[in-house]
Amino acid sequence: MVSKLIPVVMCGGAGTRLWPVSRDTMPKQFIPLLGQDSTFQRAIRLLANSTVFAEPIVITNAEYRFTVLEQLQAVGISAQVVLEPMRRDSAAAVAVATEFALARDPNAIVGVFAADHIVQDSVLFVETCRKAGVVAAQGKIVTIGIPPNYPATGYGYIQPGKEISSGVRQVAAFVEKPDAERAAQYLLNGFLWNSGNFIFDATTMRAELEAFEPHVLEPVMIAVAEAKPDLDFLLLDAKAFDQAKTISIDYAVMERTKKAAVITGNFGWSDVGGWSAVWDLSEKDTNGNAVEGRGYVLDGSNNLVRSEDTLVAVIGLDDIAVISTRDAVLVAPKAKADKVKDMVTLITSKGEAEAGVHREIQRPWGKYLSVDMGARYQVKRITVKPGGILSLQKHYHRAEHWIVVRGTAEVTRNDATIVVHETESIYLPIGCVHRLANPGKIPLELIEVQVGSYLGEDDIIRIEDVYRRS
Repeated sequence: MVSKLIPVVMCGGAGTRLWPVSRDTMPKQFIPLLGQDSTFQRAIRLLANSTVFAEPIVITNAEYRFTVLEQLQAVGISAQVVLEPMRRDSAAAVAVATEFALARDPNAIVGVFAADHIVQDSVLFVETCRKAGVVAAQGKIVTIGIPPNYPATGYGYIQPGKEISSGVRQVAAFVEKPDAERAAQYLLNGFLWNSGNFIFDATTMRAELEAFEPHVLEPVMIAVAEAKPDLDFLLLDAKAFDQAKTISIDYAVMERTKKAAVITGNFGWSDVGGWSAVWDLSEKDTNGNAVEGRGYVLDGSNNLVRSEDTLVAVIGLDDIAVISTRDAVLVAPKAKADKVKDMVTLITSKGEAEAGVHREIQRPWGKYLSVDMGARYQVKRITVKPGGILSLQKHYHRAEHWIVVRGTAEVTRNDATIVVHETESIYLPIGCVHRLANPGKIPLELIEVQVGSYLGEDDIIRIEDVYRRS
């Protein structure tokens, strides 16, 4: 009998193809692109079938750790959350997953899944994983191949070979992203898209990594052995993990192993790789327009309009994407949406902070939104979750004025603790030691006005922090 699959969700990437909604500070896997759940939450829900899957492992980095925890809690699913000290590509992440799985079960079968993909038929997805697990238990590394419905040039392809069992074949070849002509030929020849999701016997994967990439496996084994608890997370040893070679699992193992197999995934899959894909998956009106937020279309069809805040009006245009956030707007033909990554590279080169940073920033205690900024002042809207506590801190270059607009604030100012109610305010002069907490049952909302000669976030001197960011 095959033991339950240990599902591993890779959750550390920062996607730019869905800019300006997806940025480094809040990438696409944590954003509700379709419905109320983020793609990460959708993936976690898929893997919650306890007849097939064990408790999941989530591999992410320190920057996203509290977002991962918050989104897990929102869907009521527990997971082991492992933090990479730095990015080392997917081979190191797979090695980490392998070691943690083997620590649970020496006969572990592991499934590695992306956090930013969409599956439409969850029942068929679970059954496909179960069948793949049976084959993986025979010493195979089973990748999930997707039947292509158009000659895509943005995916790698898999050439299926000899049949191993029903629906599962040996991998004859992995093929890099092709040009349009070659992609059309692959479509005719029955090639499959490489989804990047795969299921394997952990002992087999460790052996293949040891044979092909010991400079990945050996540092990872040490990093896992020396991992330390950090609040609700496990932090890999940074010194050891830093020595791991940076290489993808495709190059490290999948394109070199003789043990690769492929199972066809007919469950409706998308990597949500751009705004055109979001339009494909979205609900549309009778004219083919998909509108999210404050958007309106007149005399236009097959458009994607998404607005976080600003009213967006589109007249007489077809087949375009208009994406509006608080601080950036993207307008492009849907057919050119694959150029978004190039645009992000361009605006990054021009020093535009909006390339990677949102105006609204998530924190473990809540969030803040930069409302206005000048040479010597900044205005923020701060929201603190019930029970949330900011760090005990001080600033050398700015004073702050807090005005409570909802809830109750408990403010530490030097040696005093002061309760500030709605409509009340408090002044924090330069250099004073202070802390903000929400002792109430509802979110605390306040307006912060900063005034000073330097307003950067690096003028926060943390003295004490319950989230261990000191």
